Amino acid sequence: MSSGKGRSRVVASIAVFAVLYAVLRLIPTFPMIGVSGAVFSLSDMMAPLYGVILGPFVGPLSIILGTFLAIALGKPVSFLFLDFLPATFNALAVGLMMRRRFAAAIGLNILVLAVFLANPLTLIFVKVNLSTVSLSLPFHWMHYLALAMLISPLSRWAAGWVRGASAANLAKGLAVLTFIGTLLQHSTGGILFEVVLGQYLGVVRPEAYPAIWNTVFYIYPIERAILVVLATIVGTPMLRSLKASRLIYVD
Repeated sequence: MSSGKGRSRVVASIAVFAVLYAVLRLIPTFPMIGVSGAVFSLSDMMAPLYGVILGPFVGPLSIILGTFLAIALGKPVSFLFLDFLPATFNALAVGLMMRRRFAAAIGLNILVLAVFLANPLTLIFVKVNLSTVSLSLPFHWMHYLALAMLISPLSRWAAGWVRGASAANLAKGLAVLTFIGTLLQHSTGGILFEVVLGQYLGVVRPEAYPAIWNTVFYIYPIERAILVVLATIVGTPMLRSLKASRLIYVD
C-alpha cells in the first residue's frame, strides 16, 4: 500500500470511528455519582476496543474528535471540555499493550494513579462496618489489582490472546485488557472530578468528598465490572468479524 493510500485509510478510520463514538456518547447509561445531571454513556464500553482495533494513536484521536462532535450535537460538558481524557487514556493504554509497549502502558498507569492518590481530596481508606468488626479497606483496591495485572505476564498473555485466532482466548484477552483500561479511565475521571469540579470550579465542596467517595467505593466495582462484561460481549464478535473480513489486522 502506498503512503498516500495509507494516510487516506487512517483519515477515513479516524472519521468513521469518531462519528460512531459521538453517536454512542449521546446514549446515556447510568448516572455519575457526585456530578449533578452527568451520566455515563454507551461509548464508555467502546474505549478499550478503540485501543485494540485502532492502536495507541488513531484510537485516542478518534475518541477526542468524537467527544467534541458529541458536544457539538448537544452532549453536556462536565469537565471544562476535558471530558475526552478518561476514555482517551483507556484507549491509549490498551493500544500500547496491543503494540507490545508495556513499559509505556505501565508508566502511564502509575503516573495517573499517583496523581489521583496525591490529591488531598482523595479518600485513601474506607471504613467498612461489619456486624462485629470495623475494617479500613483501600478505596483503590481494584486499581491496584489492575496495575498488578498490567505489570504481570497476564497483560502480555492477554494481548497475545487478542492477536491470536482462538475465540475463547479472544474473549479472555479482551476482558483482561478492558479491566486494566477501564480502571485507568476511572482514575483519570477521579482526577477531573476533584481538580475541575472541586478545586478549580468549586462546584463540589471539599467537605463533600469523603461522603461521595464512601458511596462510590461500593458502586465503582459494579460499574467497572459491567463495562468489562459489555466490552467483552460486544468486542469479541466485532473483532472476529473484522479479522475475518480483513478490515483490520490486529498485530
